[in-house]
Amino acid sequence: MFKQINFFKYHGAGNDFIMLDNRSQQYSALTSKEISFLCNRHFAIGADGLIMIENSDHGDFYMRYFNSDGAEGTMCGNGGRCAVLFAHNLKLFDKSTTFFAVDGEHKADLLSDGQIRLKMSDSSLPEAVNEKMYKINTGSPHLVVFVENVENYNVKKIGRKLRYDTQIYPEGTNVNFCQIVDNKIKIRTYERGVEDETLACGTGSVASSIVSYFLGLIKQNKNILLETKGGQLAVSFDMSDKVYDIFLTGPAKKVFEGKIV
Repeated sequence: MFKQINFFKYHGAGNDFIMLDNRSQQYSALTSKEISFLCNRHFAIGADGLIMIENSDHGDFYMRYFNSDGAEGTMCGNGGRCAVLFAHNLKLFDKSTTFFAVDGEHKADLLSDGQIRLKMSDSSLPEAVNEKMYKINTGSPHLVVFVENVENYNVKKIGRKLRYDTQIYPEGTNVNFCQIVDNKIKIRTYERGVEDETLACGTGSVASSIVSYFLGLIKQNKNILLETKGGQLAVSFDMSDKVYDIFLTGPAKKVFEGKIV
């Protein structure tokens, strides 16, 4: 089993992560089984995922993300904001940063109100699965499903079924259930790798915003507001034959820190 681990716990809109400072590579030997154990809410720290901050030759840091099942994952938007705040607390930058993740370069700013604005990777336009479902990759694969009453929807049951539908995505997908209310998006997400509903999903919020605007369900492409179980997020972007200048804005907070000995 692992030796002593100095860990930090952060969350972004209720999407929570174990944060490790791995600039000295002391945690690089952690296995997927060990990472999964650390993310277990009953027997260890508990989290939706684990993030390692590592050195980068081209940016202030590199963000390495693992799902709670221990597998190294694709980009995580809420995790990205937490990584930015963690790196800021490690004195790696002051107010603005450029960092790298599995999907390439990202920029981020710490805003005066405590929110973090994160630039996401460009995306292709959404692709219809049927009249109520659209798929898009916003750093992670997503399916966006529009429903009439998202609060009472069986997200876990239907989300799990669609998550494993290989005809939609051979490798599986995250599934977002959305309802448009007063030009805002109410959203609930079933996350791949967590294999459950999470309180918020950053890349899912981006995906749902893009699809909603693409279909004309949302009037604006700037400061689109999303209501998640964990709080409010905002998304802005530009669209032509692709989607670019995508920004995800929301909270990130340090919850506690500790040691496993």
